[in-house]
Formats: sequence, C-alpha cells, structure tokens
Amino acid sequence: MEGGEWRKNIISQLQQRNKQETVAFQDIITFQSRLFDNVNTLKNENLQLTLLNERIRYSTTESVSSGGAVNEKVQALEKKILLLQEELTSLHRRRGESAQQIINFNAQVNELEKSVQAKDIIISENTALIASLRAEIQLYETNMAELQGLNQVLRDEHQALQIAFAAIEEKLRKVQDENRALVERLIKYKAKDADKMNEENEHFLKSSPSAFFINTFGRVSFGKRNDKIRKDLEEAAREGGSRSSGGSASSAEDKMGSLPYYVLPDKVALRFDAHDGDVNAVKWSPTDRLVATGGDDRKVKLWDVSKMGMVESKGALVGSNAGVMSVDFDSTGAYLVAGSNDFASRVWTVSDQRLRDTFTGHSAKVMAAKFLGEPTKVITGSHDRTLKIWDLRSRSCTQTKFAGSKCNDLVTSDGAGSTIISGHFDKTIRFWDIRSEMSANYITLQGRITSLDLSRDNNYLLACVRDDTVQLIDLRMVSIVRHFSHDAFKVGCDSSRASFGVGGRTLAVGAADGAVYVWNTHSGRLETVLRDHTSAVTAVSWHPQSGLLASVDCKKKAVIWGDL
Repeated sequence: MEGGEWRKNIISQLQQRNKQETVAFQDIITFQSRLFDNVNTLKNENLQLTLLNERIRYSTTESVSSGGAVNEKVQALEKKILLLQEELTSLHRRRGESAQQIINFNAQVNELEKSVQAKDIIISENTALIASLRAEIQLYETNMAELQGLNQVLRDEHQALQIAFAAIEEKLRKVQDENRALVERLIKYKAKDADKMNEENEHFLKSSPSAFFINTFGRVSFGKRNDKIRKDLEEAAREGGSRSSGGSASSAEDKMGSLPYYVLPDKVALRFDAHDGDVNAVKWSPTDRLVATGGDDRKVKLWDVSKMGMVESKGALVGSNAGVMSVDFDSTGAYLVAGSNDFASRVWTVSDQRLRDTFTGHSAKVMAAKFLGEPTKVITGSHDRTLKIWDLRSRSCTQTKFAGSKCNDLVTSDGAGSTIISGHFDKTIRFWDIRSEMSANYITLQGRITSLDLSRDNNYLLACVRDDTVQLIDLRMVSIVRHFSHDAFKVGCDSSRASFGVGGRTLAVGAADGAVYVWNTHSGRLETVLRDHTSAVTAVSWHPQSGLLASVDCKKKAVIWGDL
C-alpha cells in the first residue's frame, strides 16, 4: 500500500513540474505554428502568382498589338510580383530566425530533460534511503519498547532493593542504638567496679599501713615502705600500665599516657632528591633502616639510611605505567606493594627487586594499596569508588566492595585483616568486615579524608582531613577523642599522608608551606614544626623502632629527620 502511494506521489510531482516548465514556451510554440501556416499560405500565393505571370506573358505574346494599356497592366502586375517577392523574402528570413529559436529551445529542452533524469535518479535513491530509514526506525522502535520493558523491570527491582535497604538500614540503626546503650551500661558497670575496687584498696591501706596497691587505672599508691621498693613498684606500674584496659571516660588519656618515652626529631639527618618529579609516598621497612618512596616518574625507589651521614640507593622497582601514589611493606619486610595512577597495583620482592604480580581491574587511579593481614592478600582503594581484595596465590580479585565515593586511603585494623577502614572523598570514614558486603559502620567528618593511620595497638585511628585538621578516633568507642590544628597549618593536597610516631605518643603531618607539624597525641600540644622543604609536603612516615622521621614533597626532595 505504501509503495503505490509513493509512486502516485512521484508521478503527480513530475506532471506538475512538466506543466510548470512547458507554460513558459507555450507562446513560442503557438508563434511557430502560425509561421508554418503563413509560409504554406505564401507558397500557395507564390504558385498562383507564378501561374498568373505565365498566363500574362502568354497573353502578351499573343496580343502585342493591344498597346500601352496592356503594358501598363503588365507593369502593375510586375510591381505587385516584386512586392510579393520582397514579402516572401522577409517571410523566409523570419522563418530562419524562428528555426534558430526552435533549435535553441530544443537544446534547452534537452538540457532540462537531462536535469529531470538526474533528479529522477536522486528521487529513486532517496526513495530507497527512505525505505531503509523506515526499516531502521521500526527496528529502533522495537528495541526501545524492549528497553522500556527492561527499564521498568529494573525500576521495580531497584524499588524493591530500596525497600529492603531501608529495612536493613533501620535494623542497623536499632542495632547501633542497642550497641551504644550496651556500651554505656558497660562503662557504668566498669566505673562502679573501679569505685568499689578503690574503696576496697583504701580500706586495705587503712588496715595495713605498710601495704601498697595498684588501682584500676594502673596508678600506684604506697604505704610506709622504703624508697627502693616504691621505685621498683613505680617502674612495674608504668610497664603494666601499657597493658591496662582502662575502663573510665579518661581511658584514652591514660592509655596514651602510659606509652614509652619518645624523642622528638629536631634536625635534618639527610636530604636527597628521591625522584625526577613529585614524590607522592614514603614508607619505612619494618625490619631495618630501609625507606621506600614512590613518585610521578613511575618508580618505587629503595634507600638505605643506616650509614652515618649518607644515603645509599638500593635500586628502583619498575613496571608501573603512571605515577605511584602509595607504597607499603608486608610485616616481614620481604614484599612491597604499590598503587599507581595506571589503575593497577603491583607487588615486588624486596631482596631481588623482581616484579611478582600486577593486579588490574580498577577503572580509575589506585590511591591506596596495603597488605591485608598476611603477605598473600592485598587490598586496594581507588577513585572508581570501589575497594578490591586480591589473592597473591590465585592472582585474582576475590572481593569487590562498592563504597560509593572515591577512596583516598585505607588501613586494616587487626592482624587477621578481617576489618578494613577506608577514608573517602565524601568526608566519610567507612568500616568494613570482609565477611559481609556492606559497610558495618561509618563516621562523617567536616572535610575530605586524605589519609588514615593506625596506632600499633589498633585502638586509635589517625585521620588527616582537608578542613586543615587531624582527627584522633578511638576505635573502641568509634568516636573522635581529640583533633589537632594550627593557624598556620594547611593540608597541601587530597593525598596528604599523616603518621603515628613510635608508641603512638606523637603524630606528624606535612603542610602546604613545606613544614612538618608534630603534635603530642596525649596532651594535644604542638611539639615542634620542622622546616626544610621548599614545597608542599605530601607524605611522612615514622620508623617503627627509632625516632627517625621521613618526609617527601612535590619537588623531588626527601628528608630524614633525627639522629642516625
């Protein structure tokens, strides 16, 4: 039905165009017909005049004697013949001109016919194209209908999942509220137990003047013993205090206050150019004085700083196709993992500096890569809003956790690696249990989280925040216990790394003006500001056994602070 309609439409258009193009030449065709009629008429008249002329001549020869009257008649006839001949000549001339015009018009008609033929070809091609486009439109309409049906199914599933998620979230809130209530009750019970124990100790002290006791906070009270015994007991109490569980609202300060004595770095031991571009990461080996740095030159470099007054390059770990953003040793110091901007993470053996594994699967740069409890597992956090757990034995991704926001750093909070803590661009710290798919808990801060670090006892979390503060979080209560800031302190970038000092008594973090700020985590006091860098400090790392501090910046430089 459609084929017949478009044919009729084309024929109608051609007839209309033919009508329009022939109207312009209608007068010429009519004039030509008249000319032909006039020519035929003149030919007949000429023939009649010729016959009449012959008759007159014949009659003249017969009647020469007729005299002057006949001659006059002949002369009049000759004049008439002359006029008719001139008129005939004019008509022949006009006929020639008309014939030339007809030739020109025929040429124009031929050209127009050729143009019509070309347009007919274009019309046929466009007709075929229209048919194919109609077929494609029909196909797209069918696909669109299928996609609309699929979209409706997905919407229904999404709505069902949202309802289920809301129910689970409500259940989670109830469990969290119940957990907080239980924790508060536990704190009250512990406080009551502590008060009762103190009363018993005071009663015992009053009944026995020479006795001594250690209270529930690890503090030592004495009777009337000699100084030597008292001194020994003070030392024993300080050592035992580090193992005390606390139990009151001031347990965080008691815990931090019972840590070993620390030495603050106050001078530059070594300074050197670590990379050819920005230095993004720095990490000490857990077993010796070997420090690893990662930079925009796509390398991880190892530096031996054990010798007095000099640094020795121990080699470069290559294989990355973009800048290195994170480095981490395993607990034995035998392996090193690094995350880079080429969407991948890599594991090397430190002894022979050989690339062991490359893990690809993220769709954006990998900002953090850490060993997960043991050297056989690695966890990575990326700007593609996911966390991935990798198995070095099977060389594959075993789990993917969808965080919903860009991950800037992560840590694991126990030796088994079952709990993961990640810091994100959306100002949220998320807590993950590898045995479940969803985040178990979270804390929202006032700015983007640039880095995380754990105390050695896994009780405290350090978070560097883009609002120019560093937050100290008690993981047992999942709450902020102290924050550190200064008028001159500004976080330099979204990947700025802060670090706990030895024993957790100090923390260090680099600033945008090239300074390194060191705070006391117990008192919150700013202990010192170390200045040697000339550009923003991107990362710092404390040596796990000594008071040495390593810092790196955006202009190739690495600095070792302290006494070698």
